[in-house]
Amino acid sequence: MIEELAALGWLLLVVAFGAIVPVVPTGAAVSGAAALAFHEHPLTIGLVVAAGAAGAYAGDLVMYAMCRFGGEQLARRLRWLRDDEHLTGVKDRLKQKQVPVLLVSRLIPGGRVPVLLAAAFVGISWRTFVVANLPACALWSGVYATIGLAGGSIFPEPWQGVVAAVIVILIVNQTLTWFQKRRTRAGTTPSTSGASG
Repeated sequence: MIEELAALGWLLLVVAFGAIVPVVPTGAAVSGAAALAFHEHPLTIGLVVAAGAAGAYAGDLVMYAMCRFGGEQLARRLRWLRDDEHLTGVKDRLKQKQVPVLLVSRLIPGGRVPVLLAAAFVGISWRTFVVANLPACALWSGVYATIGLAGGSIFPEPWQGVVAAVIVILIVNQTLTWFQKRRTRAGTTPSTSGASG
C-alpha cells in the first residue's frame, strides 16, 4: 500500500507542477495512472481521480495567486500570456458568465491558461475562483481517468493501456487545438477584420 500512496503522491506533484508549467501533459499522467491502477489495484482508481484533481486544484491556485499578485507583466515574463486578442474575448465571457466559463475551461485543451489569466486580471474574487475551480478539477480528472480506464480495459498488459491512453490524449489534444486554431484563423480573415475595424 505504501508504494501505491507514493505513486499517488507523485501523480499529485506532477499534475500540480504541470498546472503551473503548462508544458507537462497532465491529462496523460492521470490517464496513464488510471490505466495502470486498472490492472494492478482497481480499488485505487478513485484515489487516482482524487490525486489528479487535488494536483490540478493546487497548481491552479498557485498560478491564480501568481497572476493576481504579479499581473500581466509576470504572465508575459513567464510566457503564459501570448495572445492579447484571445485574452480580451475570454475576459468578456468571464464578465458575463464567471462560473460556467471557469468550469468548462479545464476540459478544453489550451483553454485553462487563458481563462486563469483572464480571471486573475479581471479580478474575480478568490471565493468564486476557489468554489468554481474545485468541481472543474474533479471533472477534468474524472474525464482523463475514464480515458485511461478505457485504454486499460482494452489491452491485457498494463504498459499497453498506459501507452494507449497517452496516445489517445495526445491525439485528442492536438486535434482540438488544430480545430481551435483553424476557427480562430477563420474569424480573423481579411473580410472579417475589415468589417470590424
